[in-house]
Amino acid sequence: MPKKEGIKILFDDISPEYDRLNHVLSMNIDKGWRRKAVRWIVDTDRPLKVLDVACGTGDLSIAIASRALKTRSRGVRVTGIDISEGMMRVGRRKVRKAGFEPQSGKNVFVEMVQADCEELPYTDGSFDRITAGFGVRNFEHLDLGLREMARVLSDDGRLVILELSVPSNVIIRWIYKLYFMKILPGVGGKVSGNRGAYEYLPASVLRFPKPDKFIPMLKEAGFRKVIHKPLTFGICRMYVCEK
Repeated sequence: MPKKEGIKILFDDISPEYDRLNHVLSMNIDKGWRRKAVRWIVDTDRPLKVLDVACGTGDLSIAIASRALKTRSRGVRVTGIDISEGMMRVGRRKVRKAGFEPQSGKNVFVEMVQADCEELPYTDGSFDRITAGFGVRNFEHLDLGLREMARVLSDDGRLVILELSVPSNVIIRWIYKLYFMKILPGVGGKVSGNRGAYEYLPASVLRFPKPDKFIPMLKEAGFRKVIHKPLTFGICRMYVCEK
């Protein structure tokens, strides 16, 4: 089975419990990481077209729209894409509850579209900003997904990636791996009924390229400038990329 088909099935299966487990198991630290990323996205009052790649249940998409309202932006259109219809089904309910449906009549809204992140259904330079929150490690072909994001980003645009990582500090890394490899799969599996999904999570993080490998991949994909920021002892890393 191709990796992307397995990922789709996995996230469709855990989508009903995903949000609850995600916030509990991360102790809500993930919300702070998203706030930092959003500041790099909504950084102007001009209208913006934003693509949220691997949007999942829409937390980052909604955070972008919320900041746009708070900063009195003249208009932000967020398009969230994901291969998991189950995750987006949850996300659409959250978008509706937050009042950001396209039909709301607001100049800030969120729409969700099922699409393959490695074959984006958009023309070159379609978006001013692109985000990818905790999803690029799930790409079957990482280099292709990065090139596709570079392709649909405008020449003066910006990509912001959040991705889980392994801390550099030896002591923190030991605690992190104990929690990530032992505790998380047990708790996640018991609540969701799918232990395999929560065994995949830490395995995918451990396999993901470290910054010294990932940054050259971003530049090879078409980004001339990359800023790397470790967050919370390096548990999460933010990459801010410009064409």
